[in-house]
Amino acid sequence: MKAYTKYFKADAISGFLVFLIALPLCLGIAKASGFPPIAGIYTAVVGGLLVTFLTDSQLTIKGPAAGLIVIALGAVEELGGGDLEKGYPLALAVIVVAGVIQVLFGVIKSGKLGDFFPPSVIHGMLAAIGIIIISKQIHIAMGVVPVAKKPFELIQEIPHSIMHMNPQVALIGLVSLVILFVHPLIKSKTIKRFPAPLLVLLVAVPLSIVFNLSEEHNYVFGSTSYSIDPALLLVDLEDNFFKGITYPDFSQITSATSIKYIIMFALVGSIESLLSAKAIDTLDPQKRKSNMDRDLIAVGIGNSIAGFIGGLPMISEIVRSSANINNGGKTKMSNFFHGLFLFLFAFLAASVIQKIPNAALSAMLVYTGFKLSAPAEFKKVKEIGADQLILFLTTLVVTILTDLLVGVAVGIGLKILMHLMQNVSFKSLIKLDMVEEGQGDVTFLKLRGTANFLNVLKFKKRIQEFSLEKSVQIDFSQAKLIDHTFMENLHHLKSDFQSAGGSLMTQGFDEHHFASMHYLSSRRKKMNPTVSSTSTVLTKRETMFGETAKRFGYSYEQSTSLLIIRPYMSSFQAMSRLTNAANLIIGNKPEYDLITCDVTFDIIEDLGMGYQHSTVLILQKLGNAQLPEFVIEPSSLLVEFNNKNDLKKAPLDGLENKDVFIEAHRTSTKPILSQTFIETVANNNYSLECRRGAILIHKDWSKITKQEELVKLLEYGEKIAEGILK
Repeated sequence: MKAYTKYFKADAISGFLVFLIALPLCLGIAKASGFPPIAGIYTAVVGGLLVTFLTDSQLTIKGPAAGLIVIALGAVEELGGGDLEKGYPLALAVIVVAGVIQVLFGVIKSGKLGDFFPPSVIHGMLAAIGIIIISKQIHIAMGVVPVAKKPFELIQEIPHSIMHMNPQVALIGLVSLVILFVHPLIKSKTIKRFPAPLLVLLVAVPLSIVFNLSEEHNYVFGSTSYSIDPALLLVDLEDNFFKGITYPDFSQITSATSIKYIIMFALVGSIESLLSAKAIDTLDPQKRKSNMDRDLIAVGIGNSIAGFIGGLPMISEIVRSSANINNGGKTKMSNFFHGLFLFLFAFLAASVIQKIPNAALSAMLVYTGFKLSAPAEFKKVKEIGADQLILFLTTLVVTILTDLLVGVAVGIGLKILMHLMQNVSFKSLIKLDMVEEGQGDVTFLKLRGTANFLNVLKFKKRIQEFSLEKSVQIDFSQAKLIDHTFMENLHHLKSDFQSAGGSLMTQGFDEHHFASMHYLSSRRKKMNPTVSSTSTVLTKRETMFGETAKRFGYSYEQSTSLLIIRPYMSSFQAMSRLTNAANLIIGNKPEYDLITCDVTFDIIEDLGMGYQHSTVLILQKLGNAQLPEFVIEPSSLLVEFNNKNDLKKAPLDGLENKDVFIEAHRTSTKPILSQTFIETVANNNYSLECRRGAILIHKDWSKITKQEELVKLLEYGEKIAEGILK
């Protein structure tokens, strides 16, 4: 309770900012699901005002999610025989029962459910959902009611909708889409303070007033007459918040259709919620861990209550939760405030909501669908390996052609088949063959047979029996197969050990074939190894790093342990989620040390965690220079440090084109302001962050450098060091 009082202001502010994002999304998701718009707000209000006190998850925001749109709409349409008004209360009954199932999942401790499902299958399902959302919503954004019902047919109908779009409505939809796609690219900190959905409303609502969308009429554009029907084009919301409450109809709850959608809601909703909650836990600055079973129970209770009053199903929603962290939320009361503000606004300002154009809400959903199914998602899966791309594409196509359950089932079945084709038995896929060999302060585990998604839960249970503060080393030299699901779970376990002060190390992959160069790729034992485990053959990139190091007179290591790298980088904000490092260049100068390497670190995505690769340079032991803590960002880059309590904006002479933040309690900047330093920083577009006397330098968090840029980075680092030492 003391923490809630301490962070009352921070949580209230964050809750308000999340509310601004949640309002249009709740309305849009509800309409896309075949539910009344108020249903989305009911869900978020229950998630905020009630579920907050049932869960110990501190930073997640509970509310309706785009990932469940396809299931919700399918339930309403199938149960109602195409009549949405009839299907709505029948779907509510399904949600109530699905919520009870989720509570049972939590009671029997199924919170680890999300660890079992192969990531590529889950992301294939989500990409399919994204495509289905786009296929349905793009027409509404243009003011057209499509004839088709199925995704492929809806996609084929897009050219027809473009030819017959309603110009005024389409303008609102197009402007909304432009805002959503351009907003992440804008570097202005002033504009960045306004969430993209809020900017959409600030533009779309005035346009709806200008075009008089609230009055039924016709207008002529060119030589064609177009009609304006407020019932189709604006949000239909009751003036009385409580008047929209609808009770479930359980008359068909035992039908095959109801049972199918109960399973879908319970299974997919639980997986999405668990993955999102796990991702948010990894980003919690205080490193708090949620009890996933308790969170599942809380969400299940929330879903049953939401279903009883006419609401959509809820999950721990990733986009709003990440916004909560970015806006400074500290405890679960930020979720409470987000629900409170939604309730007050819907209760007191329903007339304002009624002026929101459906085209704007559809544009937001089109953007959400694009993020779920963007080409970058295909590329990321391909980088992990061709096997994962096959799983991803198969799940995607089958889901679009059939439904989510069939898509996921086929994806899992295909994964098992792919393993069996690699000369392993089904029995070995299920059995966990691991032997413990204790030795001093380090526990050695030797894993034999296979390590895959079917036995990963057994593995995690075994590993978690050890103290996270101790050292555990796992030998995979006798393992025939290690799949991507197992590697990803191992990756998260390593982070848990490191956070607790222990270590989880792996070895024994010398005679394994890797599906790709990605460090989480699947790998299988070579039956007839043709390359010695002591091979010195370098990849093209390793060769490039080695040659560059030699050119500068530095030493080079192609692979290294995180235990070596982490101390150098732990002071920096961006490095707190470091997960992998390679290609280490070390330069030891008389007055400073220079370290360069490729790094991989966690980032938040629309669902769960993602990864980014970059090349960074660290300067350390810079003589006796008394360096204040500072951040210097090129004006072309996004500043992510303006919410730091210990940093304030401090324009410096000679750096007018840079965003400079410097430690608030130190006003003297002379130690870093030699002419060489100023000229070097002013003439280059690198980002610098100084913490505890060390400086982190990088250019782009989303890609690793090529040889020419690596040379420039090293030269730049040397000049910065010289400028400081002068």
